Amino acid sequence: MSKPIIPTGIHDDALVGYLNVATICTINMGMYYEFYGGAMKMKVDGPFEISEEEKRVQKSFWKIPEHINYDLYHIYRESVPSLVHIRVIHLKTKTPHIHNSYQSYELGTFSLGFPTSDLNGMTKILEEYNVGSMAPMQEGIIIRDNGDEAKYLETIFKGPDYLHCVGIERVAQPQLAPCDPKTGICGPGYSAIVVKNADAEIDFYTKVLDHNLFLDAVWEASEGSALGIDTGEPFRFINIYAPNVKQNHILMLEFKKGKEIDTGTPSTVPNQGLGMYTFQTSNINKVIANAEKHNIKILSRLRTVEDCILGNGRSCLLQSPNGFYIEIFEKSNR
Repeated sequence: MSKPIIPTGIHDDALVGYLNVATICTINMGMYYEFYGGAMKMKVDGPFEISEEEKRVQKSFWKIPEHINYDLYHIYRESVPSLVHIRVIHLKTKTPHIHNSYQSYELGTFSLGFPTSDLNGMTKILEEYNVGSMAPMQEGIIIRDNGDEAKYLETIFKGPDYLHCVGIERVAQPQLAPCDPKTGICGPGYSAIVVKNADAEIDFYTKVLDHNLFLDAVWEASEGSALGIDTGEPFRFINIYAPNVKQNHILMLEFKKGKEIDTGTPSTVPNQGLGMYTFQTSNINKVIANAEKHNIKILSRLRTVEDCILGNGRSCLLQSPNGFYIEIFEKSNR
C-alpha cells in the first residue's frame, strides 16, 4: 500500500503549519466507509499492520489505556493531498462518546468543514446516501476585505459519531480550500471547536503554535440557523490560520455563559468522536519551549516515531487550555 505524500503546511519560515491530521475514534468503521468513502468520495486505506510493540508505544504516547485494542485507518482526498487527513482509530473496545447529540451547545470538537464549488450537487450525493442535515440549505452574505458583499451557501450535515460536517460554497469566488477539479468537492478543509474559554485557546494557537488570529467577531444567529440556536442569539466566532496559508484552519465558537453543555466526556482519544489534531512543525524544540513558557500541559515528551500516515520523525503531545489533544510532528530529513 503506497502512502500519499502529505504536504507539511509549513510555508516560508513558519514554526507550525496548518491542520494536517484529525484523529477520530469509533467502534463502527462501516459508517466511515459509507460516509467518507462513499458520500464524500474520499479514499480509505487500512487497516495498517502495526506490531504489538509499536501499538504499546502509541498507547503510551496518546494516553490510551493498555486494555483498549484498535486498528488504524487513513482517510484522505487523493486528488488534493494538501487537505486535512483523517486518522481513524477503529476501537475493538467501546469507549464513551464525546458528544451525546448534534446539539451545537455541547463543548468540544464540533465539525470538519467541506468547502465545495457545487453545494447543490454535493447535497444531492449525500441525500442519495441518506445523510441527514441540521437544516435546509441557507444563503448568506459575507463582507469581503475590499468591502464588497459576497454570497455563500451552507448546509451542516450529520456525520458519524455526532460530528458536524459543514458543506459550504462561496458563490463566484475562491473556496475556503482547494477542491477536487472533477467533483468540485473539497475537504476536510478546516475544523471547528466549541470552547468555554476562547481567549485562552487563542493564546495557545498564537503564542505556542505561532498562528495568526484572522477574525474575532460576535455574530448573531440567523433565522432557521443550522446551528439550532435561537434567532438573533449572539455567539463569538473566531478564525485562526497558520502563517501564509489559506486552508486547513481552526474555527472556534463561544456561546453565552450558561448556554454551554458539558457532556462529561472530553474531546480526547480514545473517546468516540474527533479527539486529536496533528500539526507539523519546522522546530519541535521551539514549540516545546513555547509550551513550557506559557504553562501548557505536555502530556507526552519528545520521542521518535514511525507514523503510518506522516512517516518518520519526532513528536510530542500537548493539551490546549480547553482540553484538546494537540499532536506536534517534526518530519525527519531522511
